[in-house]
This record gives sequence, structure tokens and C-alpha cells, in this order.
Amino acid sequence: MSDFRNLHDIAKSARARLAKGEWDYLTGGAETETSLRRNRMGLDTLAFRQRVLNDVSSVDTSAQLLGHTLRIPVVLAPIGSIELFDRAGGAAVARAASDFGTMMIVSSVCQPAFEEVATVGNCPKVFQLYLYGDEAWMDDHIARAIAAGYTGLCLTADTQVYSRRERSIAASWVPRESLRVDDAVLADNFIFQAQMSWATIEHIKRTFPIPLVIKGINRAEDARRAVDLGVDVVYVSNHGGRQLDHARACIDALPEVVEAVGGRVPVVVDGGFMRGTDVLKALCLGATAVGIGRLQALAMAAAGEAGVRRMLDLLEIEIRTNLALMGVASVADLDPSLVVPAPPLPDPHVLSAMPLLEQGY
Repeated sequence: MSDFRNLHDIAKSARARLAKGEWDYLTGGAETETSLRRNRMGLDTLAFRQRVLNDVSSVDTSAQLLGHTLRIPVVLAPIGSIELFDRAGGAAVARAASDFGTMMIVSSVCQPAFEEVATVGNCPKVFQLYLYGDEAWMDDHIARAIAAGYTGLCLTADTQVYSRRERSIAASWVPRESLRVDDAVLADNFIFQAQMSWATIEHIKRTFPIPLVIKGINRAEDARRAVDLGVDVVYVSNHGGRQLDHARACIDALPEVVEAVGGRVPVVVDGGFMRGTDVLKALCLGATAVGIGRLQALAMAAAGEAGVRRMLDLLEIEIRTNLALMGVASVADLDPSLVVPAPPLPDPHVLSAMPLLEQGY
């Protein structure tokens, strides 16, 4: 995949290979898509306040999460329909993550099934569970994930109901046949997800010896309560702008969550992160690692497993290069003094981190 010289090449290839329904699903958001655009605007309205005359001849990009060393502070976020972009689905992502040296979060609704993905490669894997059954159903799936060797369990807390994704609604397009139903049936399908509560968290922590990640936290009060209940990783996310419309940018929610957590557990963040500089901004504001979702799907669409591996290589190059240009020799040395507010750029959108695409690249 050396033909992919940069991340623009990956996005361009993905756009050429995907049908309109898949492309709209990948690049769209909920309703007005305000949350989606705010994710990008939040990142664009931060500028670096770099240092100079520091020795950056050797740069360390590694990070630690759940007892594992990540080659770069990036995890591959869960994508429930990843097989839309390459038939190998989660297995291809697992092989790429293993080959590169980072962590994968496996969606419970992706293909192949989570127990099969667990056997692929040697990367640390976290199992992300949507609650499509009662407590006994949930307990069975968690026990099976533990038996399969998963490093951790992730509950997604911001998907109480399935949102209205109007690009797909207008085209009568859905990622899975199970979602080709009316609003009432969707509500029935999501009933257990909608019933998830802090009591669910208490039950899991009381019952299972597996690190617990809560994904979808956006405010200090929820972050503090999660840590008080024993949650092991707080994950800031607005589902890539695909759930609640008019939510804050995730990078804007990050500082208050980091302050509330107070260093007691790691904080992961996703939402609009498409470049190495985006990752560095999150680390400056206290994140331990950044989840990569849409960029992962673009890479899968562009070239499957090899595309994901090349995407990670390019992110590493960007992170290493820009870390040195900031005058910082290790991601562990990033801090809030290295970023400042900046004027917004015009018309942020999901791919505005790839400006050459708009210029006929």
C-alpha cells in the first residue's frame, strides 16, 4: 500500500470504491449534522503553541492503555458495520492492528462474530457490547468475552435509541436489514439498550473481573460518577455526530472530563479525529489515547486490511513529525500549554481535514 502516499490518497480511493449509500452512511451524521461539523470545528479552532530549541532527535510516540503498550496513542474504535467496507470485516481490522501494534475495540454487531475476531492476530482487544437482551443475555455475552480473552469490556452509553440519520432515510438505505423497520419496531429492538443505567454498571463491576470502559461520556458529572463506581476507562464520544444532534464537539468536552477524572483512570476520546495533529491536540488536553472510527472505515474501503495498516503508518508519520516540530520528544510530555484557541475555519465538515479532495486532487 505504498501507493497511498498520504491520508488524502486513502480518502480518495475510498470515495471512488464506495456506492452512494455506503459513502453517505460513512460520512453522514444525525439530522442537521451539526454535531458532526462541530467535531471538526472544535479541532480546527485549536492552534499549537510550539516550543523550539529542544532536542527532538529521538521521539517517543508510544502510550499505555489497560496494561498494554500502544505503538501510537491511537485505538481502532468499534464500527458495527465495518464489513460494509470490506467483506473481511473485524478480522481484517484485527490483523492490521496486530501487525502495526495497537488496540482494537470490537463491536458486538460487526462481522465476523466477536468470538471469531478474538482468535485473529495478537493485538489487545476490547469487546464493545450493545444490550440487545436482558441481564441474563448480557451476563452470558460478557462471560463469553472473558473466556475468549478480551482485554476489556466497553459499553456504549450514547445509543439509547437509534438516531435519525437523514441522508440514509432520504435514500431508504440501511446498513443492515435488521434496521429496515419503522420507528416503533426500532424502539422495541433498542429497549434493553434504552434501559441501561448506572445500576447496570454496578452489576457488571460487582459480577465480572474485566476492565470496564464507558463510551459516550460528555460531562464532568457523569465522568466522576463512572470513576466512583469503578469504571476503568472513561471514553469521551458523541458517536461521531451520529446520535444526538447539536451536541458539543468531543474535543470541547474533553477538558472538563479530564479534570473530573483527575488522573484516576485513562481518558479516551473520539469524534472527528482524522490526522496526526488531531491526535496531538487531544493528548495536549489530557487524553491518553484517541479512537479512530471514520478514518478506519475509509481505510477499509480503500484497501481492506492493507489500507488500515497503511493508515496507521501514515498517522504515525504525522504524529512523529509534528511532535518534533512542536519541540516535544515524547507524547507523555504534551500538556495544555501547547494549544491555544484560534479563529474558526470556514465551513467545517466531515472531510475538511482532507482539503485537497475539494481541489480536484
